[in-house]
Amino acid sequence: MTRARVLLMASTLALAGCSLAPKTVLPTPPVPQSWPAGDAYLLQSEAALPILSYKSVFTDPRLQSLTDQALTNNRDLRVAYANVAAARAQVRVTRSGQFPELGISAGAGYSDSSGSGGSSGDFSLRGGITAFELDLFGKLANATEADRNRALGTEAASRTVRLALIASLADTWATYGADRDLLKIAEDTAASARESVRLTKARLDGGVAPRTDLRQAEQILATAEDSIAQQRTALAQDENLIRLLVGGDIDRALLPASLTEVTPAIVSLPAGVSSEILLRRPDVIEAEYGLRAADADIGVARAQLFPSISLTGLLGFASNALGSLFDSGSFSWSAGGDATAPIFDAGGRRAGVAVSEAQRDAALAGYEGAIQTAFREVADALAVQGTIAERVRAAAANTEAAADTATLTDARYKGGVDSFLSSLDAQRSLYSARRSEIATQLLLVSTRISLFRALGGDSSAGVEAR
Repeated sequence: MTRARVLLMASTLALAGCSLAPKTVLPTPPVPQSWPAGDAYLLQSEAALPILSYKSVFTDPRLQSLTDQALTNNRDLRVAYANVAAARAQVRVTRSGQFPELGISAGAGYSDSSGSGGSSGDFSLRGGITAFELDLFGKLANATEADRNRALGTEAASRTVRLALIASLADTWATYGADRDLLKIAEDTAASARESVRLTKARLDGGVAPRTDLRQAEQILATAEDSIAQQRTALAQDENLIRLLVGGDIDRALLPASLTEVTPAIVSLPAGVSSEILLRRPDVIEAEYGLRAADADIGVARAQLFPSISLTGLLGFASNALGSLFDSGSFSWSAGGDATAPIFDAGGRRAGVAVSEAQRDAALAGYEGAIQTAFREVADALAVQGTIAERVRAAAANTEAAADTATLTDARYKGGVDSFLSSLDAQRSLYSARRSEIATQLLLVSTRISLFRALGGDSSAGVEAR
């Protein structure tokens, strides 16, 4: 009899360690093993990209200071961290079901029968296992594993929020510098237009120029003044966005005076790296843990097809007198078990398995899609990075040529060689060229930021131990 009990206990423990969940097998990343090459991509010789912190990419101390404030105060990041804490707590809630639930109860009663002239009391104290399900087929263990993977996915999602916050703040900081330059261009254009209006009015009063020249000069001035108002609005909105991202007020001394201060402060990242680096992206990590959780859910659903066994056990004392409650004769114990097995449920449990398997397939497709999306984002950023230097050079050359044209055309107009319309066209071209040059320089900076974000480059957003 003793040997039979030992064998029964050993077999029960062995069953409790089994799992019906399929092993997670990650697919080969559905992207090329290297980035596109060619004139647009400038493939370099680096074999691997190190995990970078934002301070190694965004080197300006002012931007670093704002970023540190944002990582402390940003409300979206606080929400993400709170979600992580809730997910971790949920793992502990689910895992508690794998252990016996212990409880204690005490009771006391007193009755007085006046008709018989007697009274009696009842006292009890009991404790033990109130509920414990034997995890014979891994249902509880797989439920815990599913929640653990969801919690890890939530942590990866919080790193996505962190990475997006850092990149958005850097982008807005750079945009502020560009808007300062655009305001300066508008102010210079307005000053030049005022002088043109003054000179044209004098020529009109002297009978040299027609009124149309004056009205056209006034149009240029009005356009420049409208641009000044727009740029002042843009700067105010840039500051408002930076305050929102930082999560509080900011020191305006931390803002750049122009885009020329921003460009060298945001370094370029190397392009020639293996596409496997995408596996470090937090959104890819989140999708991977979602796939792992889906596999564990299959194990839970499969275990529902098999019997469930629950055990209870109580021990305690009961007596009709409080003084004798703990006497040896008052001690009692009990043990029991319940087993339930599905017989007919109209296919509901099997349908539950089919649901979990379909959700796993969806998670697998989502994981592969996350990798493909990441590859496309990085490749797009590399395509811009590979050609942006030429675009910056061309924009600078265009501005230089437009400025020279404006100077020569104005001199020819004053000398009576060209019409005032030619001079106005040259001024408009110069204004447009200067704005286009700023836009191209901002694109250069934004591309570096986009590449940092697309690669999941921040160190805290990389792969951690799994």
